[in-house]
Amino acid sequence: MKNMSFTNRLQLQQILPLLVLFVLVSCQSKPDFTDREQNFDSGWKFKLGDASGAETATFDDSQWRQLDLPHDWSIEDLPTAEGKNKIGPFSEDSEGKGATGNVMGGTGWYRKTFTLDKSSAGKKVQILFDGVYMNSEVWINGQSLGVHPYGYTPFYYDLTPYLNPSGEKNTLAVKVNNHGKNSRWYSGSGIYRHVDLIVTEKIHLPVWGIFVTTPEVSAEKALVKLNIKVINDTKAKGKLEITTHLISPKGQLKTEAKTTVRPFEDQSLDTEQIFELVNPELWSIDSPTLYQAVTEVSFDGKVVDQQSTTFGIRSIEFSAEKGFLLNGENVLLKGGCLHHDNGPLGAATIDRAEERRVELMKKFGFNAIRTSHNPPSRQFLDACDRLGVLVLDESFDQWQRPKNPQDYNLYFDEWHQRDLEAMVLRDRNHPSVIIWSIGNEINERADSSGLEITKKLSTIIKNIDHSRPVTAALCAFWDQKGKTWEYAQPALELLDVAGYNYLWGEYENDHKIAPERMMIGTESFPKEAFENWQIVEKHPFVLGDFVWTSMDYLGESGIGNALLNKDKKVVFAPGWPWYNAYCGDIDICGFKKPQSYYRDVVWKISNLEMAVHAPVPAGLIENVSLWGWPDEQQNWNWTGNEGQKLQVNVYSNYTEIRLELNGKVIGTKPVSAETKLTATFEVPYEAGELKAIALKDGKEVETKILKTTGKPAKIRLTADRSEIKTDRNDLSYVTVEITDDTGNLVPDANLPVQFTVEGAGELAAVENGNPKDMKSFRQPLVNSFKGKCLIILRPTGVSGEIKLKAESVGFGGSELVVTTK
Repeated sequence: MKNMSFTNRLQLQQILPLLVLFVLVSCQSKPDFTDREQNFDSGWKFKLGDASGAETATFDDSQWRQLDLPHDWSIEDLPTAEGKNKIGPFSEDSEGKGATGNVMGGTGWYRKTFTLDKSSAGKKVQILFDGVYMNSEVWINGQSLGVHPYGYTPFYYDLTPYLNPSGEKNTLAVKVNNHGKNSRWYSGSGIYRHVDLIVTEKIHLPVWGIFVTTPEVSAEKALVKLNIKVINDTKAKGKLEITTHLISPKGQLKTEAKTTVRPFEDQSLDTEQIFELVNPELWSIDSPTLYQAVTEVSFDGKVVDQQSTTFGIRSIEFSAEKGFLLNGENVLLKGGCLHHDNGPLGAATIDRAEERRVELMKKFGFNAIRTSHNPPSRQFLDACDRLGVLVLDESFDQWQRPKNPQDYNLYFDEWHQRDLEAMVLRDRNHPSVIIWSIGNEINERADSSGLEITKKLSTIIKNIDHSRPVTAALCAFWDQKGKTWEYAQPALELLDVAGYNYLWGEYENDHKIAPERMMIGTESFPKEAFENWQIVEKHPFVLGDFVWTSMDYLGESGIGNALLNKDKKVVFAPGWPWYNAYCGDIDICGFKKPQSYYRDVVWKISNLEMAVHAPVPAGLIENVSLWGWPDEQQNWNWTGNEGQKLQVNVYSNYTEIRLELNGKVIGTKPVSAETKLTATFEVPYEAGELKAIALKDGKEVETKILKTTGKPAKIRLTADRSEIKTDRNDLSYVTVEITDDTGNLVPDANLPVQFTVEGAGELAAVENGNPKDMKSFRQPLVNSFKGKCLIILRPTGVSGEIKLKAESVGFGGSELVVTTK
């Protein structure tokens, strides 16, 4: 098990009881299929830059760097260059500039030498890549297997014809090209997702060959349908038996079905099995229970393949009259758009990092994620399944017309069908996925060519999966002057659910035009959270709202800015040294930002929150971008501004707010929908205690307090988990807080923090959330930002203790131990 990924181990732990169960229900001896899919991440060689002849088996890679996948070279430190702006991974030479986070792409080579044992002789061997960015070509023993341009879809190759005999070495080589302006955000570079080696008999279940649906669902009964494909790569004829056992979330055998084909002599077979379950455990947001379908294939009495498919029993319904129903109950989609990067880890799909992002979404009130603007990793969707978060699964950011010269438009005509099919085939068994998206803000969205492409892409999806609706995110015609929203109506009519970017003002008008149309806010501005949610709550035909964005991401640098200038002038992107978008409710570390507190009140997660606007120097004006938020803070430390009036916003679902400073009443104000749930006060600064008091019928019902803290005196370390696995795909996220003597966070402390990591782990990354503090993510030094920063610890693969020490100038350090098992 030492080479298994974090996710594969979780899956194996679920399946092991099932294997024991099969021994009990079958008297015949059966082969072990636990190594059917082998994690292939470890032991790769890597070279940044081109290398002539590196595809050949005899090439000397002894001087290349050794590493484990997933790997993203764009997040790694660059060599310094005299006369150049280079900081950590950031460079002024970046082709994508601020759009891609000011990082570098280039060419990279990966090689891996491996030997198959005798048990693999005569079997089919395939290699599955979940994602390589971008323009990859793969060779086995010098033989090219093919190219794959798109950086976000999975692909696989058959190695069998080109493998050396069992016991002899084989060499896999992968060339990756990430050149030119090809992305509007940080993409990362390299084999940044997992790789699996799949070893099967010649008669086998193909990759993504099982499709599970639940066409009828109630609390009393559910129908589960499996569509199963079997491939026959031999000329043999014989008796084929396909047996599937359904296993409950508690590991109990619930039912089974058997399909017999005699004789089986075709190259492939598609068959269907239907199960009826009594009193099923339904998958939902609050109770994301998962079943296993264990499918076994035998030929002439010999078991030749076995595969376990995870699925959830749930129903989804969409209508303009009732909205979105999950298991018959109305759910308003509290959505967030989310890019694929893991912040300071770059695009690398480390399983725990993927899981943590989903955890953060759910923790901070989101129940739905739009995977902007590409398919996510398999591990991300696995986490959504386990944690109960709904997914709008998106495919493309462009079709035939470019947004950048070297983007996917170059490959769309040739590759769109293969890429879209790969996304749907891989993701269709995830109960979390409820909607497919075929594109985002496509330039030709409403032109005649775009209408034809919309029909074609929808048909491709429906030919594979007709159980989910299709959408696309449409925006106003800011990119095509002279066209009004009326021009979009034919495009909207082609979609099962119409996606609207920043167009909540069109919902009611469009409902009059098309009463049966279902709408969804596929993107919205943070500052319009109230308006968007009001209309979602008002009209069932508006299914939900997805803010841009739920979490900060690398690239689109600084679009969420709030800048001080002498003139009223909003800047789209402020340029160097900004490197992250800073438009998220949650920052790149996973810490709440001010707009998240307001959204808590809008979504009724909280009924009372308070924020203080930072002082604005005389003669300057704050200009907030479309995706930005005013410089508010949960902070009453404003030394040097005594007597200056500060703006205090109190957000509340109560009808009246009283504000007090050091026991003195500042004022009392009403709060309502007319004030967008906001009471605004001007407060002369004075150190002490600022208290917001919510009143109901004149009585105090809730309070929110901000206090002036003492000076920085201590460091507090808090690990999200103090015990982790030895697996390289596990992580421990440690929050670092600067506190005063009594343990209060000092929210204006911006101090350097030095780290030492020893023992069974290593420093994976540091970060502080400051969008313009360019730095190395790999060095053990980072400045705190608003009193906090983050260090991520990664196990080295052995059991033991990871010892972390954090120190800062002027006061004592702090230590923490994370155990690896």
